[in-house]
Amino acid sequence: MESFTKILMLENEMEAQRLSAILEEEKIPHVVRSYHDSVYDGIFQQAKGWGHLEAPEKYRDKILAIYDKMQD
Repeated sequence: MESFTKILMLENEMEAQRLSAILEEEKIPHVVRSYHDSVYDGIFQQAKGWGHLEAPEKYRDKILAIYDKMQD
């Protein structure tokens, strides 16, 4: 199994869902990690941001290119 590393920070759930859908279409393995914790009522998201995306390092450039294209 490939090792996953943090590739980029995500600003919100909609951005995370959109990027994840594109990566699934491209068959790029990834995991979206939200910083939400219901016990603390989302306080970590206020301090750290919504969450981040993890994937194998070899996909970093492709994922960042897709993310940049999404921002246009």
